Amino acid sequence: MNSIFHRTSVRQYKDRPVEKEKVELMLRAAMAAPSAQNQQPWEYYVVTDREMIEKLSKSTPYTGCAKGAPLVFAACYRRECMRPMFAHIDMSASVENLLLEADELGLGAVWLGIAPKEERMKIVKEIVGMPDGLEAFALISCGYPLHEQKQQDRYEEERVHYIGNE
Repeated sequence: MNSIFHRTSVRQYKDRPVEKEKVELMLRAAMAAPSAQNQQPWEYYVVTDREMIEKLSKSTPYTGCAKGAPLVFAACYRRECMRPMFAHIDMSASVENLLLEADELGLGAVWLGIAPKEERMKIVKEIVGMPDGLEAFALISCGYPLHEQKQQDRYEEERVHYIGNE
């Protein structure tokens, strides 16, 4: 699990496509995530079309870095899942798995939040052409990192509280 301590948010990419085998491995990792009552609400759109990536990069004030990515995942969830109140939690676990696998494969990626902002969800849904019943959750731009960067150590001992025997 070294990717947990290595993964960073990568926003600049080399002009190099991501191999289909690596895309599938990232999607397999995403779909291996835990979910409430095993509802697995996720669906993913794999976007490599330059025009669509350009549109997605303009979908929110924070998605501009997607413009230079060779690949953007549009993560969405089924509205009619068993436990809709847990869909965002399930999707978060799924996206995190995808990010960790990207790092493991020598790729860089960044999670670009869309949900729960309804107007952003609608814009992404329209750009991608998601059918009724699916809701946009996040965009994940992905590719080979332009630069190496080191992850910050975020551990803060004062935020850990023990109760009982240590």
